Amino acid sequence: MAGVLGGRSLDEALPRALSGAPAQDHGLIRAMTYAAVRELGSLRWLTKQLTPRMPQDPVIALLAVGLVQLRSLRVPPHAAVSETVDAAGQIGQRKAGGLVNAVLRRYQREAQTLDGQLPAHLDHPDWLVQQLRADWPDRWRELLAAGDSAAPMTLRVNARKTTRETYAQALAEAGLDCAAGTPPEALTLNQPCPVETLPGFDAGQVSVQDGSAQLAAALLAPHSGERVLDACAAPGGKTAHLLERADIDLTAVDIDGDRQTRVQQTLDRLGLQATVRTGDAARPADWWDGRPFDAILVDAPCSGTGVIRRHPDIKWLRRASDIPTLARTQSALLDALWPLLAPGGRLLYATCSILTAENADVIDAFLARQGAARAEAIDARWGEAAGAGRRIAPGGAWDGFYYALLRKP
Repeated sequence: MAGVLGGRSLDEALPRALSGAPAQDHGLIRAMTYAAVRELGSLRWLTKQLTPRMPQDPVIALLAVGLVQLRSLRVPPHAAVSETVDAAGQIGQRKAGGLVNAVLRRYQREAQTLDGQLPAHLDHPDWLVQQLRADWPDRWRELLAAGDSAAPMTLRVNARKTTRETYAQALAEAGLDCAAGTPPEALTLNQPCPVETLPGFDAGQVSVQDGSAQLAAALLAPHSGERVLDACAAPGGKTAHLLERADIDLTAVDIDGDRQTRVQQTLDRLGLQATVRTGDAARPADWWDGRPFDAILVDAPCSGTGVIRRHPDIKWLRRASDIPTLARTQSALLDALWPLLAPGGRLLYATCSILTAENADVIDAFLARQGAARAEAIDARWGEAAGAGRRIAPGGAWDGFYYALLRKP
C-alpha cells in the first residue's frame, strides 16, 4: 500500500510485501491491499476527518489498511485494530501505534455517520471522472461503479486440447462452479481461485484471460497458413489464443525483454510455437525480415482505464497528461505497422482503455491519414459502436475494451 502511495504499481509493490510474509497470510494481504487501493480516496477522506492533521504516507497506508478491514472486509474489529497497531511497529512506525489505535476505535464509534457523509466519486481522481462524463454521458456512473468493484476470474479453454464443455465438467468435479461466456472458449468462475488449483493448468488445457480480451482472436480470425504479427505481445495471452485458433506463422514482438520471457513461458506451457522477438514495434527496421503479414494485431499500450477493477492502482498512478502522450504512441504504432500489412490483409487495433482519445479518435485520425485504409464493420452483440470501431464498458464478465478492424485493399 505504501508503495502505491510512493508511485509504484501493485504488480511491483505487492510481491515485495508478500516475500516477507508467511504463505498462509498471502491471500489476506492481497485482499487487504487491493481493497485499500480500490477505496483509497474514501479512506483518505475518512483519515482527514479522524485525525487533527494528516500523517506521513507510511501511516496513511497503515490507516487505510486498518479502515478497509473495518469497512469492507468483515475482519473482526478487535483483530483489525490490534493487528494494525502491531504492524505500526513492524514497519518502523511504533510511535504512530497510539494514533492508529485512536483513529480506528473512533471510526468504529462514528462509522455510520462518517460513511453517510462521504462525498460522491472519491475513489476515482477528478480528471478521470470528468473524462468519463464527457466520453460516456449516459453511463459514466456505471463505469465508476465498475471501477470500484472486484473483477471476476475468467478462463480461456485451449481448444487444441479440450472443449469448453469437457473442461467445465472438470471444474465441477474439482468443486469449482462456472458459467459460459460469450467468447466460445470462455468460462467465468463463480469464485476466483489460485491458478495451481485449476484442473489441467500445467498441462496447458486452460489459461486465465478476460472475456473482452478473448474477442481479439475471433475478430482477427487467423486462417491456417497465414503469416501473423502480434505487436506489443507481452504477456502473451492474445498471442497464445491466436495460435490455439489456427496453424499460423506468428511473430510476437514486444519492447520489454523480461515480459517476452513470460510470453515464451506461456507458449511452452500450452505447447505452442511462435517467433518471439524483443524490439520496438514502432521501429520495424530493427526486427522485421521484409516479408508482409496477412494479419496484424496492434494491442497498443494504453491508459488501462478499462481494467481498473483488476488493477486499481491505475486510477491513482495515471495522470490526465498521460493520455495525449499515449495517443501519439498509438498513432505512431499504426503508422509504422500499416506498411507491413499485405494487400488484402487486416489489422486489428485493440486497447483496454475506455477513453475516446485513445480509441475512436486515434482510429478516425489514422483513417484520415491513410486514404486506402478501410474500417470493417464489426457485427457483434457485445459492446456498442464507437467511431469506426466498437467499445465495451467494464462490468460483469467484461473488462473495458476497444476494437477496430481495418482492411488494406
